[in-house]
Amino acid sequence: MSGGGTPWNPYGGGRPAVRRLTFGRLFNPIAVARAVFTPSRPDRVDDPVVRRAQIFRTVVGLAAVTWMLLSYGLAPDADAVRDDRFDQIRTSLIALAITFPVAVTVFIAAARPPNRRLFLRRAGKPAGALLALFVTLAAPRLVVGLGYVDENTDWTASAGRVLLLFAIGAFLLWLAPFALYGIVQSLVHVFRTADLHETVPPLLATLLVWEVALFDVFRGAYDTVPFAVRMVLTLGGPLSVTALALWELRRLRTRYGITLRGALLR
Repeated sequence: MSGGGTPWNPYGGGRPAVRRLTFGRLFNPIAVARAVFTPSRPDRVDDPVVRRAQIFRTVVGLAAVTWMLLSYGLAPDADAVRDDRFDQIRTSLIALAITFPVAVTVFIAAARPPNRRLFLRRAGKPAGALLALFVTLAAPRLVVGLGYVDENTDWTASAGRVLLLFAIGAFLLWLAPFALYGIVQSLVHVFRTADLHETVPPLLATLLVWEVALFDVFRGAYDTVPFAVRMVLTLGGPLSVTALALWELRRLRTRYGITLRGALLR
């Protein structure tokens, strides 16, 4: 397989076919989230060992940070942990909103034709996944901000209000699993940037995690804990993600002949 991603499947067709979204499956939030946030380019390398390592890294990282937040009193209860994680997700999204277009633009601009045009066409799905998560997380606030709902809303004032209550309730019940599954898939697949090229997810994940670590340092996120614990909380994630990214890039090079230099035709 060339570095630019010519059609080739290392598993000889063994990868499960991507199920198309039918009208009926639109009511399944997990199915929709899988279609929106999971890479689907048919000729990409989908290494099950790399995928398991990414999932393991995500789960262990979230569990370790949650345990430390509770153990050192940074979060008094599970609700505070949840709020802290969502705050970090929001920070990551802000960083990604800035980093993603810049990094992708640099990647595409650095590539030589014909790969430059190829990567430009492929950039739509990763950009769509990022936009979908932004809209999903903003949707509840948007509903309130439009003025249709507030703490004084009388849901029994009219039949229309009752219908609106059921509509909003059904939407939020659908949105919650979609958002949670989408966040997990976005962390694992780095906003499906493997659809752009296999080398982009590990590179972008490394850049993003160091940006978030710098944000934590500047806002004094862990100033109340012992120095050693602060170093673990601040550097543990970036170092582990960097190590995994380097291993993933090496595996792509040694097993499949895929390199960043080959992708850029340099």
